[in-house]
Amino acid sequence: MNALRYDFRSDTVTRPSTAMRQAMAEAEVGDDVFGDDPSVNRLEQRMAAMLGKDAALFVPSGTQSNLLALMSHCGRGDEFIAGQKAHLYVNEAGGAAVLGSIQPQPIAHMPDGTMDLAAIEAAIKPDDSHFARTKVIALENTFGGQVMSVRYMADVAAIATRHGLGLHLDGARAFNACIALGMDIKTFTAPFDSVSICLSKGLGAPIGSVLIGRQDLIDTARRHRKMLGGGLRQSGILAAAGLYALDHNVERLADDHRRARKLAEGLAAYPGIRLTMPDTNIIFVDMEAGIGQRFTDFLHERGVGITGRYGQQRWVTHLDVDDAAVDGTLAEVAAFFEA
Repeated sequence: MNALRYDFRSDTVTRPSTAMRQAMAEAEVGDDVFGDDPSVNRLEQRMAAMLGKDAALFVPSGTQSNLLALMSHCGRGDEFIAGQKAHLYVNEAGGAAVLGSIQPQPIAHMPDGTMDLAAIEAAIKPDDSHFARTKVIALENTFGGQVMSVRYMADVAAIATRHGLGLHLDGARAFNACIALGMDIKTFTAPFDSVSICLSKGLGAPIGSVLIGRQDLIDTARRHRKMLGGGLRQSGILAAAGLYALDHNVERLADDHRRARKLAEGLAAYPGIRLTMPDTNIIFVDMEAGIGQRFTDFLHERGVGITGRYGQQRWVTHLDVDDAAVDGTLAEVAAFFEA
């Protein structure tokens, strides 16, 4: 592939700005395993306060954050319920099963990305020695660039409460959802016992996620983090990037959403392309068989980076994609279809 001019592969490709790098360089640090890194402590306290939860834990990745949440809710032989296409079921290398001895119970998604409420409830196991013990329901919001409704999350929370289960949110892009809804993140995450939020996606930090939740869950997660090799030392250098992102890169997510909508509208104008208009910054594009691979190859040759397979493309806008990048890319798309 040629050198990328426009990189829509993921919002994980962002590079820290000069100002963020300066904040990292000047970070006050200590040894976080001993609990005395002031920058990490500030980040954890700030995130807990923002979400109205007891405590928070800074970790290297969203995958580890989700795994720590599941291992804190569940013991060996327990079970979590999640969507059939959920990231923590499909895209995290089976870590809950391999490292936590936790059984997944996947539920099929409906066309809007939700799981049928009756199907969730039916999957909860009775108290019987023949079955794994259901301990937690995991939701993902946003899901494929779409925002799951607050009402839906509340309905799932009611099921969890009725059955005495925990409720976890894979909120890697929760701030995107809140900006799209015009909602405070404390209200958005209120039903959940634990929440995972990535700093290294749309917020633009180079590394890091935060697990936020009940004190007992975070205490257990901290122990498991050490076990998994996630106990870092002078990690305030990284936490400083997260603090900077919270100060400067949350409200601007609206720009990513606006650009994704413009890109989606431009793509949808061509025959053979089908897509759902994005709520946030991710677009999934389905193409007719005769177009898909030729179109993808053409874009790669022109330096437009995307991901996808089996005739589907995934486009993601982020802080390193400006209006000129969207306009330039749509010009390349026009060149393909007009050839």
